[in-house]
Amino acid sequence: MLRGDTVYLRALEADDLAFLYEIENDGSVWGLASDTLTPISHYSLERYLDAAAADFYEVRQLRLVICAAADGAAVGTVDLFNFEPHHRRAAVGIMVLQNRRRAGYAAEALLLTQRYARRTLHLHQLYCTIAGNNQASLRLFRGAGFRRVGVRRQWLSTDVGWEDAVEMQCVLTGQ
Repeated sequence: MLRGDTVYLRALEADDLAFLYEIENDGSVWGLASDTLTPISHYSLERYLDAAAADFYEVRQLRLVICAAADGAAVGTVDLFNFEPHHRRAAVGIMVLQNRRRAGYAAEALLLTQRYARRTLHLHQLYCTIAGNNQASLRLFRGAGFRRVGVRRQWLSTDVGWEDAVEMQCVLTGQ
């Protein structure tokens, strides 16, 4: 387990089904924080949980549950995906339940993830894509040492038009 002052990160467990159902079906982030546009079923999530223990190097992705240190409640997830072993890099994404945001959980979870990626997974860098209007996420990743490396213009389709996507990366040397 990866521990901080306000959160700890743990592997997915079979009893996380209801939590995953809630977080995966949060329509407010569909299309911006992910490419998801449709609800996901309990059945699909059960199959996902069955395979969650697979080796990172085999499936090239890892999801960890963010838990509040105070009460052990699952408050979010952090994902490493698009893992490229030769170049030792992976994309990172983080999601905190809407009613648990602005409590510092994401910031500490991201720092724990960076440390784990560097020291245990031996990754050289992490990167992410953030909707250009998502100021909270841009601040979060900047605060964790990520630097803007580019912008994809009109990359994300929204209900009100097109949104730019900001590309960020963090070289993990010295983390």
